Amino acid sequence: MIWLSILAFFSVFNETVFNVSLPDIARQFDIRPSAANWVNTSFMISFAVGSALYGKISDLYGTKKLLLSGLLTYFTGSLIGIVFHKWFLVVLIARFIQGAGASAVPALIMVFVARYIEPNNKGKVFGMIGSMVAFSEGIGPAVGGVIADYIHWSYLFILPMMTLLTLPFFLHVLPDESSKKGKFDVLGASLLSVGIVMFMLFTSMYQWGYLAISALCFFGFLQRIRRAKQPFIEPSLLRRKKFLAGVLTGGVLLGTVAGYISAVPYMMKDVYHMPTSLIGSAVLFPGTISVLLFGFVSGILVDKRGCFFTMLVGLFMLVASFLSISLFADRTPWLISITMVLTFGGLSFIKTVVSTSVAEALSSDESGSGMSFLNFACFLAEGIGVSYAGGLLTMSWLKFPLIPTVTDTAAFLYSNLMLVFITAVILGGIIFSLAYGRNQASSVLGSKR
Repeated sequence: MIWLSILAFFSVFNETVFNVSLPDIARQFDIRPSAANWVNTSFMISFAVGSALYGKISDLYGTKKLLLSGLLTYFTGSLIGIVFHKWFLVVLIARFIQGAGASAVPALIMVFVARYIEPNNKGKVFGMIGSMVAFSEGIGPAVGGVIADYIHWSYLFILPMMTLLTLPFFLHVLPDESSKKGKFDVLGASLLSVGIVMFMLFTSMYQWGYLAISALCFFGFLQRIRRAKQPFIEPSLLRRKKFLAGVLTGGVLLGTVAGYISAVPYMMKDVYHMPTSLIGSAVLFPGTISVLLFGFVSGILVDKRGCFFTMLVGLFMLVASFLSISLFADRTPWLISITMVLTFGGLSFIKTVVSTSVAEALSSDESGSGMSFLNFACFLAEGIGVSYAGGLLTMSWLKFPLIPTVTDTAAFLYSNLMLVFITAVILGGIIFSLAYGRNQASSVLGSKR
């Protein structure tokens, strides 16, 4: 668990380490935020698909081979990025390769927990892993800001290479596993991947042709998984209402938070003209300290008070954070720093609840494919959130005075954007409540009686 936690840290750490550098990348290549955000989106696309892929084929090829191949792929993408960082297209390709390799780690960890941890301890274990993942997501911008400001953003490609230090340990400890017979649904995975890429292009460019191609791919994917003997995603999972509700809740809420975090550096640059290093260390970093505490608290709270109560706490923290910024977007940059504690705290609560709820909705033989699908959906939603937020930052219809307490013209866009995020958080809460709220309320009333 120690070595896997280190790998989990660096795999997800690279998801956010470029966040504060996005405005600098946009300026260097003279591109819009919607294009610059693809530095993160390209990573998240392959990370999402890889999360589902590795979990799906872990029974066929063994966890040792998959983990080692993932780490070597991660290293290759990092090497390409640092050598060819002067070409934006190559940077996107390097990030895509990085995501394909890094996705092996969280995918396999989730399978381990879902299969082998007893139900009454899953909340604590998911809380521990969630806190490590959330901490890496939070500290990534802080480290990335310092390196980008004092050296250059391209040096961020070097950090993931440290995962190679774990290779001797895994080669020595993990047993050799023989491959099993089975087929991998290449067509299904390809249709889903192309559909995802086309949909993300639509969210950042708003060209309807991309949406049409995406819809055709998703339709073909649904037909494929119904006919394939070993489909990329089991159709039976799509018939479980609580499972789907948990996945959809996680996708909406995690995607919203990811979009918000990607928008913060642009806000700090446009409204407060803050340097890159200060954005990462002073604005985003305080939330990372709270993650360690909230991750463990959320696990304990889920086991004692249930998922519904813990989810309500997380939703309240997110809404309070976004509403504070919407009302006072131009007052002081340190308000955003303070609200980051609420944002990352709410994120920790929500991640633990979603993981626990989905795991409980699955039977033991569905745990591997089900948790892999959850990984896939949540990481994909984060990529969509980043892409969608980048598109919204270019929308002129959001740049108007709506909140009377905000008077700075540059802050209108970000104040109104927070209202969009609040709406998304409320939507996620409604989805979860419809699926889990009634049973949770009944159990609470029953225990009181």
